[in-house]
Amino acid sequence: MRFLHTSDWHLGRQFHNVSLLEDQRHVLDQLVDIVRDRQVEAVLVSGDIYDRAVPPASAVSLLDDVIYHINTELGVPMLFIAGNHDSAERLGFGARALAQSGIHIMGQPGQEPAAVLLSDDAGEVAFFGIPYADPVTVRHHLGVDVHSHEQAMAALLKQVEGRREDRRTVVLAHCFVEGGLESESERPLSVGGADWVPPSLFGHFDYVALGHLHAPQSRQWPHVRYSGSLLKYSFSEEKQHKSVTLVDMDATGRCEIEKLPLKPRHDMRFLEGHFDQLLAQGRDASDREDYLLIRLLDTHAIHEPMNRLREVYPNVLHLERPGLLCGGERRETSRERLAVGELPLFLDFYAQMTGEELQPRGQKLVAGLLDELHRGGED
Repeated sequence: MRFLHTSDWHLGRQFHNVSLLEDQRHVLDQLVDIVRDRQVEAVLVSGDIYDRAVPPASAVSLLDDVIYHINTELGVPMLFIAGNHDSAERLGFGARALAQSGIHIMGQPGQEPAAVLLSDDAGEVAFFGIPYADPVTVRHHLGVDVHSHEQAMAALLKQVEGRREDRRTVVLAHCFVEGGLESESERPLSVGGADWVPPSLFGHFDYVALGHLHAPQSRQWPHVRYSGSLLKYSFSEEKQHKSVTLVDMDATGRCEIEKLPLKPRHDMRFLEGHFDQLLAQGRDASDREDYLLIRLLDTHAIHEPMNRLREVYPNVLHLERPGLLCGGERRETSRERLAVGELPLFLDFYAQMTGEELQPRGQKLVAGLLDELHRGGED
């Protein structure tokens, strides 16, 4: 059986107040092409379909488009579980009726796990969904005494073990597996406690389609995998290569795995250098419309740097000035370093705005005002 493992779509996401909906549509169009061209027999989405529990209407509309193309036009079943960004109850609206059409929203809170059975020439493959559930939720619905994410996942998997029977089994789960590579864009699963689960909990299944971590990766066994997010959702993911995971399962449950790359509409990356240099090199750059975090190394004041940079790089999302307070060196700042640097910064600014150097009398006046402000702040 050939199925496609995806996760962490985060439909409706905004980054630095910029909507990523069209970027998401761009890669989801590629996903539809993959399903058609590679003759995929099922599409798995392992949680965080939306970016928040109550998604915007535009995100719901995009999901509707994707489901129509994959399920209605191509006739391919789709299997979903809720992630920690989703509302399982809202996502599960109409789940029983949708299942008749091959749209399976799995693992509703309080329901015993039921297998979605898909068949190939070798027989049935059972798919079980374990949406994100914290220990409190598991205690409430299962009536078991669990206090950690590991205990909660073990209790949920015990239910699956009792229903897998003698057939190939795939588990969809949304969790943080121990040792996984994290990114800044992932919301922590717990505060003040261990939120990871050991990969050994999943060792008895033929394939485990994980969601939550945004970097494509496997832990301990190649069949226990994160497909990763469809897009970069933070600058910490700059070096990641986004993909979806194509899985070919044979009659014994052995899986051949292929990562299929996704090409973003706009890449997300860092750009570092001096202001004039960056402006010059960007005017003819083919990638100047990428989403950028720019670090300026200049140690003098610059008039309206963000607006001027956006004339060349229209998608600058964040600007850092590490050279301003530290003479170009990256080190921690303090109030004393800031105080030393204020007068030179003002003099640079004055020269840029007037085209002239501030006269010694004016320098003395400004220095006195700065000193008075600092002494006043310490009273």
